[in-house]
Amino acid sequence: MKHRILIADDDESGRSGLAALLTMWGYEVQEAVDGKDALERAPAFRPSVVVADMIMPVIDGIGLLKPLAAAVPEAAVILLTAHGSIETAVSAMREGAYDYMTKPVDPRRLRVLVEKAVEKVQVNKEVTVLRRQLKESRGLGPLLGVSPTMQEVYRLIEMAAPSPAPVLIMGETGTGKELVARTIHQMSQRAKGPFVAVNCSAIPETLLESELFGHEKGAFTGAMARRPGYFELADGGTIFLDEIGDLAPEVQVKFLRVLQQGEFERVGSSRTRRVDVRVIAATHQDLETAVAEGRFRSDLYYRLCVYPIRLPCLRERTDDTVTRPADSTALVDANIPVPLQNSMQAP
Repeated sequence: MKHRILIADDDESGRSGLAALLTMWGYEVQEAVDGKDALERAPAFRPSVVVADMIMPVIDGIGLLKPLAAAVPEAAVILLTAHGSIETAVSAMREGAYDYMTKPVDPRRLRVLVEKAVEKVQVNKEVTVLRRQLKESRGLGPLLGVSPTMQEVYRLIEMAAPSPAPVLIMGETGTGKELVARTIHQMSQRAKGPFVAVNCSAIPETLLESELFGHEKGAFTGAMARRPGYFELADGGTIFLDEIGDLAPEVQVKFLRVLQQGEFERVGSSRTRRVDVRVIAATHQDLETAVAEGRFRSDLYYRLCVYPIRLPCLRERTDDTVTRPADSTALVDANIPVPLQNSMQAP
């Protein structure tokens, strides 16, 4: 059975162009002239994915999200925008959008997004089963707890897991931030890919860029061989960056580019590399205060904080238990080779 795509856009030429592309890629497509028309078509058509313009008459893209979720809860929504700011798009994702694209549409990126959104529909079926298990076991995977605050954490994990969007986990040291990140990874469509965990505060500031993005032979004194960084090792999976608030300003700039475009260069190289990595970050710091004080970029904060999850400390839930796996402090999963922490040593 072909997956169904519903396109909602008041621009006839743009809408018909998208319809032609998606039909060529093997999808069954219907067109809607605005948000109201899309809501009328969706219940009978039952699309897997809805591609909707952010700005439309009658009902716009954001206004479409909640009623569409009520009518066709399984549908993933990709918003198209030529207007507004990144904060607007991130806000739309918090309201339930799967992802967004800026106009003019890049066909290659559209195809990848639609394919991943279709996969999300399949993953959501598995999440439904996990919800049932959650009610039976009063926990989620290795996470245990019956307090209202932990139940809210489980709800946020279930919401974030199927999405490719970044997650920001906040909480005191020892609250289980890496365990939550691993749970999100295992519940996502990237579960078969690598999970790479990096403690940013444990790597010297002078070496952090090289560790994250890799370096070429001779890039600096002691760089005896070419080395991939953590982002390359995490390609196709998830990278967990603990203590993200400790990133130096120059590394923040490069990190933002990876988040937005999936591109970077190794230290000492001019070749642009692309990776497909889902980012989960964690911090014990108050990043809003760090933004106000100029220590953390506001655009990076808003791009990271699509799915914020705040973990309660144990003194706030004394009746709960968090179980940690024996390898929870490992930098990288056992099936991933670990780069040396000191890039000045020969690999």
